[in-house]
Amino acid sequence: MTCAHFVLSLICLLSIAQVSSSLHQETRLISVNVGDSVTLQCLYDDDDDGNPLFFWYKQSLRQEPKLISIHYSFDRKGTFHDEFKDNRRFTLKNEKYSLILTIYDVQVSDSATYYCAKSINSYSLEFSEGTTVFVKDTNSLFIALVQQSDSETIHSGDSVTLKCTASTGSCDGEPSVYWFKNSEDHHPSLIYTQSDNSDQCERKTNKTQTCVYNLSLNNLDQSNAGTYYCAVTVCGRIVFGNGTKLELKEH
Repeated sequence: MTCAHFVLSLICLLSIAQVSSSLHQETRLISVNVGDSVTLQCLYDDDDDGNPLFFWYKQSLRQEPKLISIHYSFDRKGTFHDEFKDNRRFTLKNEKYSLILTIYDVQVSDSATYYCAKSINSYSLEFSEGTTVFVKDTNSLFIALVQQSDSETIHSGDSVTLKCTASTGSCDGEPSVYWFKNSEDHHPSLIYTQSDNSDQCERKTNKTQTCVYNLSLNNLDQSNAGTYYCAVTVCGRIVFGNGTKLELKEH
């Protein structure tokens, strides 16, 4: 499992980056329909860093991060960059200790992970955890089915392989697979992305194919307990499995 496979691959791409304890995006996953609006919020601490620069970045799967905006802590509106400049679908707001990015009339191309970042000098760039936005095209005729086993019983030190079977229609582009974990102590979080064809796929007809995607977990302990969801995105749609619950049992 290489660094590029993780949603935090942004940090691998930028050698000066680090995860910040003073920035926080409470919502880790948002699913919306085409045409909806979505609001991303980044909370930051009141500290003695002077006048730090704040940024919003967009990272689509298998693409380098794109700079959306930049502004100072005292700047209410900020400045958009490149393709986001003069795009009325995007707005910025800087409230007290809160950076807010709103995207209106969302499109399938807005599906990505959005990070806020802070820089207090030219040698460091601190990132939040990021929020992944999935945009669903409800007008698509595409049909997909994602199946998972209901539960698995594990013991400390065990290993387990979670299986996700996805039957998808045929369209341009390869399916991408995401694994999420949800537990009582944490919000749902994206833990792994998979966009290659290394798993076994079988084409049933000219219009459909079935693929099996696996997630291997080793040396398990209590922190691994929770429900793991498989989600497949293809043809502008996202389809979630029903989730596999991992329950830890004492020997």
